[in-house]
Amino acid sequence: MAHGEVLEFEEYVRTRQDALLRSARRLVPDPVDAQDLLQTALVRTYGRWDGIADKRLADAYLRRVMINTRTEWWRARKLEEVPTEQLPDASVDDSTEQHADRALLMDIMKVLAPKQRSVVVLRHWEQMSTEETAAALGMSAGTVKSTLHRALARLREELESRDYDERGARALEPGKERERCAA
Repeated sequence: MAHGEVLEFEEYVRTRQDALLRSARRLVPDPVDAQDLLQTALVRTYGRWDGIADKRLADAYLRRVMINTRTEWWRARKLEEVPTEQLPDASVDDSTEQHADRALLMDIMKVLAPKQRSVVVLRHWEQMSTEETAAALGMSAGTVKSTLHRALARLREELESRDYDERGARALEPGKERERCAA
């Protein structure tokens, strides 16, 4: 790679790193994994930087590399992992409602398959159009729409299930039953 292209890549990373890290953070729930994902994607993109003719498409290219990398990691995970019906509770240090909602959403996103998660992230967080999402993921617009529909339905189910579980747990708390009986 020519020296000018190296400088161009360095400038691109310097100006876009925060936005790219946010994209990575939305693809993987753990902040450290998100940094690893972005770093891996940058290394892979660096080797092909001179092949990107239109540098305005570099963000889309890098997002695609992150999605592919995340999918590779998901496929390579240990087969000893056992899926469970109940996800562990996520602890939230920040007590503001916005941060709690974001943490809940990131936790609930774990129930989605990687393809569904990618579609939701690109359509709703990255605010890409259906056509842009389809191009980025290498699928048809119809597939994006149906995948998004199924993913949002699954997220709704999970939210309703958690809300129901939370209301049931509160009803069974000691002291709560006595308050209802006394009324």
